[in-house]
Amino acid sequence: MAKTLSVALLLFLIGQSVVCQETTTTENDFDDDYLEDQLYFGIGYNFLLDKPDEVIQRNLSYNLQLGLIKDIPLNKRRNFGLGIGVGYAANSYYTNMLVIESQQGIEYRLANSEESFDRSKFETHALEFPFEIRWRTSNPVDYKFWRIHAGFKVEYLFSKRSKLIAEDVTQFSGNTTFSNPNIEQWQYGVMLNFGYNTWNLHLYWALSDFLDGNARFENQMLTVTPLRIGVIFYIL
Repeated sequence: MAKTLSVALLLFLIGQSVVCQETTTTENDFDDDYLEDQLYFGIGYNFLLDKPDEVIQRNLSYNLQLGLIKDIPLNKRRNFGLGIGVGYAANSYYTNMLVIESQQGIEYRLANSEESFDRSKFETHALEFPFEIRWRTSNPVDYKFWRIHAGFKVEYLFSKRSKLIAEDVTQFSGNTTFSNPNIEQWQYGVMLNFGYNTWNLHLYWALSDFLDGNARFENQMLTVTPLRIGVIFYIL
């Protein structure tokens, strides 16, 4: 159901973006106070960098983001400026790693021969605060233009869970779905959005660790860093 709603929302936003950007108008219909790229919606794929060699990603580790950015032009042409915003992001990271909460703490390990499961994932929901330096080739009457937005993003994770999906969870000695305190509450990284007209590439590289220093895998500190690649759509 959630995936269906996400797809429907994406199609609606793309349709609205195309309508807005294809509108034919004249320069007299506008003044010099026009703004651009203030609503955004994006989808992407999450990679986990620096993970142990034995840990591999499975399924579709997706990213969904939606938000509002205040466009602040800094020159008379209004094609260079800043963007400051707030938004919501949902992220999942699927791997072959078991994450189980037991009396000894949280275990991060691979499954043994007697254990089987369908999916294991980290799932987060966050408020995100992007800051961008913006350049574009737009003007008050042209809605098809090149854009480059570079900057950084800070995320506050208000939900951070580990979840293991298996036909028989009783085979595991511990809690298989729980709020994971090892996932860092605050995360941040650099980002780059660039493209032409409706379609724009979105890149995000985290500079903070995804897990804190208490996460251990094979008696070693488990440090992983997210990298996201996707597309982002802007609506006026």
